[in-house]
Amino acid sequence: MLGNIDSVVPEALTKMIDIDSERVKNVEAALRQFPAPNYNIHAFYYTWYGNTQFDGKYIHWDHPLLPHWDSKVAAGYPRGRHSPPDDIGANFYPALGAYSSRDPSVIEAHMKQLRAGAIGVLAVSWYPPGMKDENGEPTDDIVPLILEVAHAYHVKVAFHIEPYKGRDETSMFNNVKYIIEKYGEHPAFYRHRTNTGKFLPLFYVYDSYLLNSEQWAKLLKHTKSSSIRDTPYDGIFIALLVEEKHKRDIVTAGFDGVYTYFATNGFSYGSTHRNWESIKTFCEDNNLLFIPSVGPGYIDTSIRPWNFQNTRNRINGKYYEMALSAALEAGADVISITSFNEWHEGTQIEMAIPKTSQTVYLDYLPHKPVVYLEVTRKWAAIFSNERDG
Repeated sequence: MLGNIDSVVPEALTKMIDIDSERVKNVEAALRQFPAPNYNIHAFYYTWYGNTQFDGKYIHWDHPLLPHWDSKVAAGYPRGRHSPPDDIGANFYPALGAYSSRDPSVIEAHMKQLRAGAIGVLAVSWYPPGMKDENGEPTDDIVPLILEVAHAYHVKVAFHIEPYKGRDETSMFNNVKYIIEKYGEHPAFYRHRTNTGKFLPLFYVYDSYLLNSEQWAKLLKHTKSSSIRDTPYDGIFIALLVEEKHKRDIVTAGFDGVYTYFATNGFSYGSTHRNWESIKTFCEDNNLLFIPSVGPGYIDTSIRPWNFQNTRNRINGKYYEMALSAALEAGADVISITSFNEWHEGTQIEMAIPKTSQTVYLDYLPHKPVVYLEVTRKWAAIFSNERDG
């Protein structure tokens, strides 16, 4: 299914595949130190970062400052771009520096961090080949390397399909077909066990509400001739629940579950913790997976300097613990984490370090850089015990 591996694998991966026995021993030794991966804990993972060493330029770390939509308000805030490596488009500074998502050593460090947090699945932000977000470059060619390194660390990879231009029910069928044909045979490709005992690929669909439920139904309802159901490309499709009115649309569309993505408690109906119990009831009534998204905090004023009302202080880890506790209380089927490394919005649990420069950065003090991985590990164990109990 993977075809000629040489034709799809970047040079960096070829080097990694040629792993010497010493490195295998090192990975095995590292694995023994980690808690078991919990495959019901999923972390949203971004591969859009680049630097001069690996990409010939900085990508995403040099994020522009986005203007407010009201020109009168916008006039009161700075414009321009960030200037890495000391000035980056984030309110925190990564322990790995202004890294490239293509750097094999960075991907390996990320797998170690995921495993330290007992996270079993990374949900990689995905655009079709040749497509990209408005501040980045195409990233589908990084997926083979991620799969390879993830496999060495017993981490699984799911796909978080972004709202690229022209996304509709036909292009989505083609996307899923492409992903399954190209990556579906890889041992690190994530399949979720359904309540009927099938193991199917799981796809998060960001901003799913942008397409109306009638169009989604053509793809997701068994009764439609264009349906993906009962084909080799069937999967578990998770819709983004933002507003309460989206609940009916999600059922009509034929989705298999909901997630809430946003790490800002109170920002949307779906991301408001006190609504999760009623969302869970709705999911149970409609045979849907309930996948609330928890985050350690939110701050995006390095790229949206006017957006301070959505900032959520981390309170030294308490905010994250409250979110995790709410997800468990509400009876989550799977817990998704926003995010492993969305640095622009300050939702990352990846290791951050104090940084002194002209740009003022927040940090995790008085805790260590690993604090949010440790909190995740603690709650992953509680989640496992509750499910097993």
